[in-house]
Amino acid sequence: MRVTTNGRSTADAFLADLLKEIDFREEGKTAYGIIQRLYPLCRSITGNGVRRSLRLLRETVPLALREVMSDTPVFDWTVPDEWNIRDAYIMNQTGERLVDFRKSNLHVLNYSVPVNRTMSLEELRPHLFTIPDAPDWIPYRTSYYQKNWGFCLTQRQLDQFEEGEYHVYIDSTLHPGHLTYGEFRIQGETDEEVLISCHSCHPSLCNDNLSGMAIAARLAALLENVSLRYSYRFLWVPGTIGSITWLALNEAILPRIKHGLVLSCVGDRGGFTYKRSRRGDAEVDRAVEHMLTHSGHETNVLDFAPYGYDERQYCSPGIDLPVGCFMRTPNGCYPEYHTSADDLSLVTPSALGESLAGLLRVVRILEENQSYVNLNPKCEPQLGRRGLYRQIGGLKEAMGVETAMLWVLNLSDGEHDLLDIAVRSGISFPSVSEAAKLLQEAGLLTAV
Repeated sequence: MRVTTNGRSTADAFLADLLKEIDFREEGKTAYGIIQRLYPLCRSITGNGVRRSLRLLRETVPLALREVMSDTPVFDWTVPDEWNIRDAYIMNQTGERLVDFRKSNLHVLNYSVPVNRTMSLEELRPHLFTIPDAPDWIPYRTSYYQKNWGFCLTQRQLDQFEEGEYHVYIDSTLHPGHLTYGEFRIQGETDEEVLISCHSCHPSLCNDNLSGMAIAARLAALLENVSLRYSYRFLWVPGTIGSITWLALNEAILPRIKHGLVLSCVGDRGGFTYKRSRRGDAEVDRAVEHMLTHSGHETNVLDFAPYGYDERQYCSPGIDLPVGCFMRTPNGCYPEYHTSADDLSLVTPSALGESLAGLLRVVRILEENQSYVNLNPKCEPQLGRRGLYRQIGGLKEAMGVETAMLWVLNLSDGEHDLLDIAVRSGISFPSVSEAAKLLQEAGLLTAV
């Protein structure tokens, strides 16, 4: 492994070696352990649950906590008041807690205003939310921007309610405070940036929310001490309002962002799904799609649509960053989505490890992709005379590398980058990149 003068490994050698040597099963277990610790915390778009979650992630990566005051204007939005909750329940006349926030933080309509009342079942019903078709699951519901209160419960719980009086109690506060998000930046050789973003606002939901938060932290930790071509900016932001806030406060640096990914739902057993950026053919789109083609897994690629996660903010017409969304099963496409069944049994260490490996392969493509010019373009150069064949071992491997070198020589005209060559030839990007290095070392290529 080559190292720089400060003792850090170079990005190309590190990423290639990492993908060969790291035990992604163990990485998946580490990410799963992070999810286990985050799972009980009650998060929302603001509040102490978010802060506690981000401080826990600091044990993996030294992210900074950014605080933005309530009522701060951010484009067409305003940062909302801060919400915190301590306890909540519905109690019957015998003093039994029929619905208890202490048993599941999903039981309370997120952002509920405080309430302490006794009321009839008829008065209570409009504030109760269930999933009749999944009677054992608690739904996840919110009321961020309209003052309301309510409880989410299983249909089986609701079926046991009898006519009578109920004591309804929500010990929450909704006052001016701050919106909190996490940010971590790795300085590369250039100020051009790769943006990695995930949402940090959902309570006890493992795939939709926690998987992205944990994998982003592990990816940042793996890249932190490596010399990289690009700089990398990681964001843990509350959904919608968080990305809008960050974009509004950081417009000056947006031209630096050359590639970006939103991470979500990366821990379930489904195949990989990628949602393209608004541009549709951005380099990050091509990089992810190429990685998926050679991943050996079931994959699905979706065109951009202006709904989903925060990619819709990064890809809004006045921003138009090249940001796609990296997932396994997409949001809303698995039955456990936004329910209590999105629990620790839905995500697996194996799936988390595979997602991290895929993201590192995408990073490698972005890091190594560039255009070259063939310095000997009139017919094929004699490769054997330059000792290139002697660097190749077995016959099968030799034929593969030779084919990659011929493709690189043929299309290195300054107009095609290595990713173009990999896609057109059907050869994996690492093989094309390695061929380009051999040819450059032999004096047959020069980088544009």
